[in-house]
Amino acid sequence: MKQGLIPGIKFEHQFLVPQNKTVPFLYPESEEFLVMPEVFATGYVVGFLEWACVLAIKPYLNWPEEQSVGTYIDVSHQAATPPGMVVNALVELKSVDGNKLTFSVEAHDGVDLISKGCHQRYVINKKAFDERVKRKLINSCIVKK
Repeated sequence: MKQGLIPGIKFEHQFLVPQNKTVPFLYPESEEFLVMPEVFATGYVVGFLEWACVLAIKPYLNWPEEQSVGTYIDVSHQAATPPGMVVNALVELKSVDGNKLTFSVEAHDGVDLISKGCHQRYVINKKAFDERVKRKLINSCIVKK
């Protein structure tokens, strides 16, 4: 990590919600999701908030060798946003504990607060992380069958 990755870093990120980020597109394999309302899906809201946190800290990492992975999220999803609206994420790094980063996060759609909460990420070495994942797959029952 580079100097300057300290609490207080704030970042704002905007995104125009497309049709393919609505609930029916979240799991097209799910017959239940296919008939649900065409609004920004909670799963995509979570990804959008993670994206904003990644962008907030990227200048402070030795990218792409260092990256971050999400490890915890606790957010509301309190208002529906139809496609065509712009959502705005506001994230702030609240604490740095070694490689563990904790953010406050929220998102607005210009009319309503759509999400608010907390998100944690860990800074990782991408190569070492990929090796651990590879070993996990090799040692899993999936590969042994």
